[in-house]
Amino acid sequence: MASASSFSATKFTQPLPLNGATSRSHDKHQSFFDPLRTTPSSSSFLGSTRKLRLSSASKLKLLANPNRRSAVVAVSDVVKEKKAKSTTNLLITKEEGLVVYEDMILGRAFEDMCAQMYYRGKMFGFVHLYNGQEAVSTGFIKLLKREDSVVSTYRDHVHALSKGVPARAVMSELFGKTTGCCRGQGGSMHMFSKEHNLIGGFAFIGEGIPVATGAAFSSKYRREVLKEVDCDHVTLAFFGDGTCNNGQFFECLNMAALWKLPIVFVVENNLWAIGMSHMRATSDPEIWKKGPAFGMPGVHVDGMDVLKVREVAKEAIGRARRGEGPTLVECETYRFRGHSLADPDELRDPAEKAHYAARDPITALKKYMIENSLASEAELKAIEKKIDEVVEDAVEFADESPHPSRSQLLENVFADPKGFGIGPDGRYRCEDPKFTEGTAHV
Repeated sequence: MASASSFSATKFTQPLPLNGATSRSHDKHQSFFDPLRTTPSSSSFLGSTRKLRLSSASKLKLLANPNRRSAVVAVSDVVKEKKAKSTTNLLITKEEGLVVYEDMILGRAFEDMCAQMYYRGKMFGFVHLYNGQEAVSTGFIKLLKREDSVVSTYRDHVHALSKGVPARAVMSELFGKTTGCCRGQGGSMHMFSKEHNLIGGFAFIGEGIPVATGAAFSSKYRREVLKEVDCDHVTLAFFGDGTCNNGQFFECLNMAALWKLPIVFVVENNLWAIGMSHMRATSDPEIWKKGPAFGMPGVHVDGMDVLKVREVAKEAIGRARRGEGPTLVECETYRFRGHSLADPDELRDPAEKAHYAARDPITALKKYMIENSLASEAELKAIEKKIDEVVEDAVEFADESPHPSRSQLLENVFADPKGFGIGPDGRYRCEDPKFTEGTAHV
């Protein structure tokens, strides 16, 4: 035991040195974060992570060290670097900004309407809203191609909208109508669209990560084995901080890194897993560090700033598309409502909620665009008016749409429902008085 204890733990966890980087701490015994340096933040978080940044030379690029199999990247400040290199000093063009703003407004207005419809009895079951987290969905998904895939969670309405699923189809699904994207059979937590490569919302946490990993494997297989040279499709896997203590997360990080799959793992760290604080639930709250543990870049970004999210997303998606493998991105964000519409939201500190409400990502983007003459107040108000009309139209369409027929109940449950749930006469077998004859009585 004496010889074992003589080894310093830092020898086994020491990440790769970056050129020109300085130590995070002046304490020579605290060398775990040698590639990083602490910098002050103008708007420090109350939540999970310290403000750590990479040296500007590194970003997400692989390090040229033949003795190491991959880069270990921590926190990226790619926005600052991008701004330094840019001749215009702007982080986004006017056209891009208007698209991003419209998508974020759509997500916010749609979710606000969902709350109204839920309390009016138009929706049933659990409904989890996305208010406050729009910068993450928009920042990532609006950079994708149509062929790229998105795998979501139970908080999936806005991911579906960002991927291009029409508001009518999403609202109708929430109303349980045949015109919904799943014909009314999926509901709030199970949005799916083959046409838009939205592989689904998944109600159980961690459930979608293996599916996303499989989708990324499919892309790689098509390109490398089936020789579909134009298949550079990327998969985004969205999940929350609470999921990051589950086994599927670690297993899929390992598999994705091992096979260099074209996937980006996007952690929407809103600091709370229902009513459990992230700080109380995990031994190390800095989720991005789990990426380097598996040999992939791990990045932390301010998830309340869509421009920062976009810059990190460009790098991560670009790496995946070039065949350079997966990236783990931790977006520190915050939900402005309770866990679901059934949650009175009494556990979170009012000061914490006020802190994040003051950092509303939509308000911040609007301010940036007006101050930098990318859009006028009138242009942005026109977008808001347009979205209000889109959402109102979605509600009217959903309300007027028909409910599914009873015969649809067992479709997509059995490959052939005949002989299972439906008898030869087309009636449900459970309605046959003789249905239980010959079976064990419990």
